[in-house]
Amino acid sequence: MLDVTGSISNLQWTTEHHFLHIQARHEFMRAIAVQFELAYSDFRAIQMALQLDNQTDLLEKVTAQYNEVFQYEMAFVRGGLDEFDNQFKGKIDQYQTSQASLLATLNDILKLQPSHAPKEI
Repeated sequence: MLDVTGSISNLQWTTEHHFLHIQARHEFMRAIAVQFELAYSDFRAIQMALQLDNQTDLLEKVTAQYNEVFQYEMAFVRGGLDEFDNQFKGKIDQYQTSQASLLATLNDILKLQPSHAPKEI
C-alpha cells in the first residue's frame, strides 16, 4: 500500500481537534478553515492509497464516515457556531459518534501502512 501515514495522522488530528473545538463552543478561527481544506487533501490521498491497493470495502467505509464528519465541519466553517447550531443543534452526540467511527477506521488503515506492518524475522 502507498504510504500515507502522514495523511492519516493529519486527518486524525484535524477530525479530533475540530470536534473538540466545536464541542467546547469555541468561536470560528481562520485556522480551522485552512485545516479543514488541508484535511480534505489528506483524505483524498488516503482514498487513492486504498484504491491502488484494491481495498474497496475499506475505501467505501472511510468515505462514508468522512462524508458524515464533513457535514458537521462544513457547517462550522461556513458560518461558525451559528450555522452549526442552525443545522445540528442538539446533535453533538451524533457528531461525536461519527468522528469516533472515522478515527477508528483511520487507525485500521494506519495498521496497513508499510511503516506499521509487522516485520518478518
